[in-house]
Amino acid sequence: MTHADEPETHPFRAAVEAGDIDAAVGLLADDVVFHSPVAFKPYRGREMVSTILRTVITVFEDFRYVREIGAADDHALVFEARIGDRELTGCDFIHLNAAGKIDDFMVMIRPLRGVQALAEAMASRLPGA
Repeated sequence: MTHADEPETHPFRAAVEAGDIDAAVGLLADDVVFHSPVAFKPYRGREMVSTILRTVITVFEDFRYVREIGAADDHALVFEARIGDRELTGCDFIHLNAAGKIDDFMVMIRPLRGVQALAEAMASRLPGA
């Protein structure tokens, strides 16, 4: 049930929930900066972030968004997922540029064991991750 005054689902969330990774990538600015929960330095550019997104969807199991908090240019998309037997909760923080494209994308995950499981799974799929 939705309330009449609830904001619309952000297009990135809608694309991910529909399993349309191409649509999700299409919402990224060319110069998007991605802040990973497992890497110190941010990743830059649509091509690199696209690779990360396409890889992470193969890592997360039972991925689902459970909450969305939004403002005009900033959105927080809270999710739950599993990696093997490790359950985790995370949040995608996205910022939109003047053209409405995602120019800053930060992911935070808890608990620590979930972050560790993500780091291990991504390292085996993305050299240098």
